[in-house]
Amino acid sequence: MLLGSMLDEESLASIRYRTQLPPQHSFQPTLQSSLAKFIKFVFIITMAQKYAKDQPEGFTNRIERVAIVGAGGSVGQYLARALLKTGKHTVTAITREGSTSKIPEGAKSVIVDYENEDSIVAALKGQQFLAISMSVTAAPGTQEKIIAAAARAGVPWVMPNCYGTDFTNASLAEENMTGQSVLPGIKAIEDAGVSSWIAMGCSYWYEFSLAQGPQWYGFGFSDNQKKVTFYDDGKTQINTSTWLQCGRAIAALLSLKELPEDGNDKSPTISQWRNKPMWISSFLISQREMLDSVQRVTGTTDKDWEIDYEGSHERWSRAMDMLKKGDRRGWAMGMYARTFYPNGDGNIEAKYGLANDVLGLPKEDLDEATKRALEMVDAKYNYFTNRSK
Repeated sequence: MLLGSMLDEESLASIRYRTQLPPQHSFQPTLQSSLAKFIKFVFIITMAQKYAKDQPEGFTNRIERVAIVGAGGSVGQYLARALLKTGKHTVTAITREGSTSKIPEGAKSVIVDYENEDSIVAALKGQQFLAISMSVTAAPGTQEKIIAAAARAGVPWVMPNCYGTDFTNASLAEENMTGQSVLPGIKAIEDAGVSSWIAMGCSYWYEFSLAQGPQWYGFGFSDNQKKVTFYDDGKTQINTSTWLQCGRAIAALLSLKELPEDGNDKSPTISQWRNKPMWISSFLISQREMLDSVQRVTGTTDKDWEIDYEGSHERWSRAMDMLKKGDRRGWAMGMYARTFYPNGDGNIEAKYGLANDVLGLPKEDLDEATKRALEMVDAKYNYFTNRSK
C-alpha cells in the first residue's frame, strides 16, 4: 500500500517539510526496503501530525519570517507594510539586481539572480512563508524558478502570484486568461512536493482597475474626459479588493496560529487554507455603483458623463479579435469583460463566502477608495509606464 493513499495532502506536505525529503520522494516503500528505511518510514508517519502538540521540539506554531518577491510592487508593498506593522514578522524583500522598486522601510533587501537558483535558495533559507507578487511583464518561467528554489530551501508555505478572479472556475479561468498565469505556479508548488500554497482570492484590485483605463472597469479619465462603458446594463456585481485590504488580509492570516493546538482547538489557523484560495473582498459592486461613487467624490452627475453600453459577450469576442491581430489592449478588455458576464462568475462571495470576518478585516469606505483611485489618475498612473503613485 502506498503512503500517499493513506494520508491526505496536508499530512504529506507536513511529512516532506518536517523531514526535508526531496521533492521527488514518492512515498512508495517496497517489500525490499531495509530495516533502516522502515524505521525512517515509521518516523515519517509519526511526524505528519496536524496538531501543534504533536510537532517536534522547537516548533513555534507561528509564522515570523516572511519573504516577499515584489515587495516594492503594486500589491507587494502593501503586503510588506501590513506585515511589518504587526510587529510580529520580519520581512525579507527578494529583489533582482537592477530593480528600481522602493522597498518599504523596515524590510530587509536581498538581491538574487533569477538565473542562478543557488542565489535564490540562499535568500530563502530559514523563511517560513514566501509571498510572490510579480509583474505581468516578468520573464516567463521566473515564478517557477523561484518556487523550485523555495522547495530546495524548505519553505513550508508559498503564496503564488495569484491576485485576481476565480481560478478554480475552469471556464472562467480559461476564457478570461487568468488561468494560464496562475495555474502553472500552483502546479509547480504541488509538483515540488515541499511547500503548501495559499492563494489570495481578492478578485481585481479596485483602485488600480478604476484608474488604469477603459479596458479595465470601463472608465476613461484621460485628457479630462468623463466616459464610461457599461458591460450590458452596468448592474452586474463582482467582488473587488483594495490594495490596503490585501495587505491587512495577509497580516491577519500570518498572525494566526499555524496549526490547531489539539483536536479541541477550533480557533482559526493558517492551516485551514492549506492548498486553497483565501477569498477576501472590499466591495461587491457594479459599474453603476462605481460611477455613483465617482460622481459623489467629484460632484458630477450623469449629465456630465458620456455613458456607453456594450454587451459583455460582444465585448469579450471583440477583445479576442484584437488579440488575434496583435493588439494587446484586448488582453485586459477580454479579462474584465468575461468576469462581468451576468452569470455570477465574478461574485465570489456568493459562491464561496469570504474570510473577511474570520480575519477581522474592516468594512471599507467606498468613496475613500474611489478618492485614492482618482488621485492615481491625477498622478497619471499607468501600470506599464508610470507607477509613481
